[in-house]
Amino acid sequence: MKVSSKTLSVKLLAAMFGLSAGLAVQAQSTGASPNTTGPWSNGRWMLQTSLYTTHFSPNPEHVNRQNLINLEYWRQDQWLVGGAIFRNSFGQPSQYIYLGKYWRPFDFSQNIHLKLTGGLLHGYKDQYRDKIPFNQAGVAPAILPSIGYSTKRLNAEMILFGTSGLMLTAGVFFD
Repeated sequence: MKVSSKTLSVKLLAAMFGLSAGLAVQAQSTGASPNTTGPWSNGRWMLQTSLYTTHFSPNPEHVNRQNLINLEYWRQDQWLVGGAIFRNSFGQPSQYIYLGKYWRPFDFSQNIHLKLTGGLLHGYKDQYRDKIPFNQAGVAPAILPSIGYSTKRLNAEMILFGTSGLMLTAGVFFD
């Protein structure tokens, strides 16, 4: 039975938000409240979008407008979970669900962070299926490093996507 990419996209998006909701429910069911210090308490949600994308080896087929919508939950112990929907480099609807970690390694500025996420990437299909490694089943592992600057409410990041290019993003935190 062949499943359409739209159906799979909706299912992955539902799974992404289900995972986020499940983590929030777990935080509440374990007694996390504003007065506790557990890893799921006092976390921060961030909604992020893409501002600019460039490819290191431009190709006329490349699309540099990704229309990214990304939702992340940043825990106080510097772990995070998230999911994104976007248009890939070839304009195809794509999704990325992931876990990650962020660090604030610079004593001179706690606003600067490094971030590494790893998860599952879906959406590269048809003639572009082989543009990402290990995409035999339509879903491939992905690891994305980034560097960013965040304040209490705003976030900006530069994300490397493999050896292909980079994306600049902007986000807003809400508690």
